[in-house]
Parts: sequence; structure tokens; C-alpha cells
Amino acid sequence: MKTIRVGGVPEHFNFPWHIALDENLFNKHGINLVWKDFYGGTGELSQALANKEIDIALMLTEGCIQQIIQGQDFKIIQQYIATPLIWGIHVAHHSEYKNLADLKNTKAAISRHGSGSHLLTYLLAKQLNWDTEKLQFELVKNLDGALQALPNNNAQYFMWEHFTTKPYVDNNTFRRIGDFPTPWPCFVIASRTPFLENNIPDVSNILEIINNITQDFKNRKQIAAVLAENYQQDIEDIKEWLLKTEWSQEQITLTNIEKVQEELFDLGLINKKLPNQEFITSL
Repeated sequence: MKTIRVGGVPEHFNFPWHIALDENLFNKHGINLVWKDFYGGTGELSQALANKEIDIALMLTEGCIQQIIQGQDFKIIQQYIATPLIWGIHVAHHSEYKNLADLKNTKAAISRHGSGSHLLTYLLAKQLNWDTEKLQFELVKNLDGALQALPNNNAQYFMWEHFTTKPYVDNNTFRRIGDFPTPWPCFVIASRTPFLENNIPDVSNILEIINNITQDFKNRKQIAAVLAENYQQDIEDIKEWLLKTEWSQEQITLTNIEKVQEELFDLGLINKKLPNQEFITSL
């Protein structure tokens, strides 16, 4: 049986993988799939993929594209989530900041450079007409780090997925002062080119298993209650999240790749663009 290591964020988006593991669907195809959670998000995931600690990563679209442009030998093998990610913009509950304009020239908590929390601060700054060269960052590694950094005023705001952070808004650790949806589908499935070249049948089987689950995921019995229990979320929040989220079973479009490249280039986060076809592969 071949071992294949897959990494992703410990969020409800990735619950279909845990269903497949619980039902031993990979084993039936001779695959010992090992799942690893990455609390540091896409920046940590891309580093693990590059270092061969994992073989497949579920990464934010913009983070994956940036990594490829910067020289990583990754390929997008499929779009995973077809809808935008809704980034909540958070401050400490008792802070003086009441609206987005108040955050100008303050410090953003980010998990690491190249992460979604890092890249999205640039997109937010552009929308607010801030000077992106004046952005300041505090590296906090993950959500737990931000839960300490904001109340201690080591950083003043933090962007993270709206529903994942909702419990900390509800318990008055954070206060959310806005939302920022990505202008493109948010998650892709990526791997290293050499790994793909040597494991096409197994990767194809993995995608088929996951796509079969995601196609009918929202219709699974009591899925909202199961997700609420597994991710310590209010069931009404989960229902709202399910309404806003669509899984994909297709490759990302070249139009969306171009859109991401244009934004990253405009913000100075990449110094060149590549032909859109170079980011993807078909199995």
C-alpha cells in the first residue's frame, strides 16, 4: 500500500477528506492517505510541500500562484473550493479601533510571510487606498498567536476566515469590524511536479474519491450538526457557511489565474507573470 501525505488547514472546508478517511475509501484503492493539519495556513503548507514533508497540499489560490512564480515546482491539479474565502477583519474586543479607516498605519498580525493573512492585507490596503509600502506586520504563526497578539496590542488587526474566528468574536476576544471576500475561488489542490509525474494513477484516484464526496457533501445527513460538533461552531453559523460555500470538481480557469497574477503584480508581491497554462496540469 502506497503512503501519500496530504496537508490542509484544520477548518471545515477540509472535512470531506476526514469522511473519506473514516470510511476507508483510500485504502480500497491501495492508498494509505495520511492527513496532516497545518495551523499556520498556506505559508506553512507551501514550505512543507517544498520540503517534501507532504505530497499534496490544499492551499489558498493566491498563495499557491505566488509560490509557483517565485520558483517552486508546484502544479495546481484541481480547484477545490469554487467560492471566495470570506476573510474577517478583526481587532481586539476592547481596542479603540471602530472601523477600517482606523487601522491605517497600524500593525497586522500574520501567520507568516506569503500566507493568506499576509497577502490579503495588501488587497485590503489597495481597496482602502493605503500606501502598501507602509504596511507593518507582526508574525504570530497561527490563530492562537493572534489570540494573544491582539489583546496584548502587539498587533492591531488580524485577517482570518470569518467562520473559523466567529467563536472568538462571540466570546469577546476579537471584535470583527469588516469582511473581505477574495475576488476569486479560494482553495486549490496542488502538488510537486516530480511527485505527480510518478504517481498519476494514485492522485487520480484520490481526486475521484474526494470529488464524489464534495459533489454531494451538503446533502449528507445531519452534516451541519456534524460540522458544528467537530469544529466547535454554532450550528446556525455552519448553516450560513454551507450556503456560501461550493466545492469544485474541476480545474481552475485560466481567467482566474490571470486575475490573481494581475493583482499580485499590481501590488508588487510578484515581480513577473507567467503564462497561465504553466500553473496547472491535467492528470
